[in-house]
Amino acid sequence: MSLSLIAGGWTARLLPEYGAAFAALTCDGRDVLKPVPEGAEPLAARAGAFWMAPWTNRLDAGHLGTLHTYPLNRADEGVALHGTLRDLPWRVEHATPDGARLVAEDPTLPLACRARLDVALSEAGLTLRLALTNLGATRLPFGMGWHPWFVRPQGTTLGFQATHRFQRNDRGLPTGNEPATGMDGGEDELEGEDTHWAGWGGLARMDLGGLRLTLAATGAWARNLQVFAAPYQRTLCVEPVSHVPDVVNRRQFAALGDMCWLAPGESMAGSIIIGRG
Repeated sequence: MSLSLIAGGWTARLLPEYGAAFAALTCDGRDVLKPVPEGAEPLAARAGAFWMAPWTNRLDAGHLGTLHTYPLNRADEGVALHGTLRDLPWRVEHATPDGARLVAEDPTLPLACRARLDVALSEAGLTLRLALTNLGATRLPFGMGWHPWFVRPQGTTLGFQATHRFQRNDRGLPTGNEPATGMDGGEDELEGEDTHWAGWGGLARMDLGGLRLTLAATGAWARNLQVFAAPYQRTLCVEPVSHVPDVVNRRQFAALGDMCWLAPGESMAGSIIIGRG
């Protein structure tokens, strides 16, 4: 069963049983996210938006440092990708026409965790708040992020500020970084983009073919950003994340975005607001 929300010219449809993924998001009747076809799974459709936790992006060979090795779900790259919570059903704790709270638990050690997601629509736009709690018995590294597949019609532009841009290898793992000022441009700048940015200012501006939006992040999501312009379809992924990819194994990059080391019962949290802009 899907969960539909509506308010202030915005509509959203979520799929609680598929990792609380977004199947659709519209503003004033226009698609903001590429819609997930009816009956399709969002991950296979490369559409909508999904949650990444208890880590984001890639773990090299599935290694969580020396703590654990996760199964490889991207075998061709030799990595464990985007965490486990996107693969689990979430429970709707309560819902109204314009908002909902969804929760999920992954008891699997070592990164046993509880996630609490609040979603709200209003005239101001879409507000997302996610909290992740360590259910384990020791202090452990956690991370989380949001992976939207925004539509990318002709004329799409993206602008944001950042202090560092990362280089990556052919497996998508970071190899180094350089000082940067961010991005401000259209197709020429977006073509082939699959980049992690650090020192992000927490604000991104998008023009999706005449639909102007802002994405503002706070808390754990206000410093790091992954940007991916899919070469195989007209989508743009602007992903607030809490840490550098594979940073638990590449400690030289920790100063630019470490995982959040949580004590038992401790939580990390972040919020995102997408509004007209």
